[in-house]
Amino acid sequence: MTPTPHQIEEAAAALRAGGLVILPTETVYGLAADAGDARAVARVYEAKGRPSFNPLIAHVADLATARRVARFDGRAEALAAAFWPGPLTLVLPAADTAAVCDLARAGLDTVAVRSPGHPVAQALLGSFGGPLVAPSANRSGRPSPTTLADAVAETGAAAAAALDGGACRIGLESTVVALLDRPRLLRPGAVTRAEIEALVGPLAEAEADARRSPGRLARHYAPDLPVRLNATEPRDGEVWLGFGPGFPQPLNLSPAGDLAEAAANLFSFLRAADASGARAIAVAPIPDTGLGEAINDRLRRAAGFVG
Repeated sequence: MTPTPHQIEEAAAALRAGGLVILPTETVYGLAADAGDARAVARVYEAKGRPSFNPLIAHVADLATARRVARFDGRAEALAAAFWPGPLTLVLPAADTAAVCDLARAGLDTVAVRSPGHPVAQALLGSFGGPLVAPSANRSGRPSPTTLADAVAETGAAAAAALDGGACRIGLESTVVALLDRPRLLRPGAVTRAEIEALVGPLAEAEADARRSPGRLARHYAPDLPVRLNATEPRDGEVWLGFGPGFPQPLNLSPAGDLAEAAANLFSFLRAADASGARAIAVAPIPDTGLGEAINDRLRRAAGFVG
């Protein structure tokens, strides 16, 4: 059910009082707090069990607010104009360090910022009137929640309010690009490498800027069961996550071989596989092109294969 204006304002009031709020975005559900309130941000880290060296993304209503938080150059302006509101995070030099506190930035001189493309998130940001941190509303390292029920099950005990926005349209966290010297892809997502390079030129790999992005831990987005990748068939005791035609239901990420459908299903299917009673999860190969780059990034981290 879409939240009423009164519910939005109640959630904004909870944020102003230092509370946490579960909110939907087009990517995944987030656990939001006032980005400038270090005590509230500390509660987010505590609720998630998240390492404090892992920075948080500042979510803003619009580009004008983003310009108060970060210093934009021409490349950043071009990307924001093309993809905001939407699933793209920009890592830029910090401007107003009070608006996004030191703890939220993990002590860095940069800030990760994006404008989400979900109407409920936009309504809450507009009502609150400033930037919100909103990392995925799961316990650290677990699969991100793409429904309100999964978000509440993970971190609902810490939240003063929870807003329902339905199932997340994209289902993977935002693409993260650093624009500090050469443009660098720190985390792949729904805005693809090719789309970004069309505007700012070739993307360098993360290298030294990797620490400036969330979602870079070696084991992340992980279910409790071990994950085996690029499996051509399940072994005894494994639950099967297929992809494409010819794989058994019900846990086929996309029977049609559609990467957008696979991305939207990924985390909820990992959760279902985790609860299946199996001993392990086997995942069929996923093409590593376009959105497949982001899906494979999350799967490799779920399996503990990426540092």
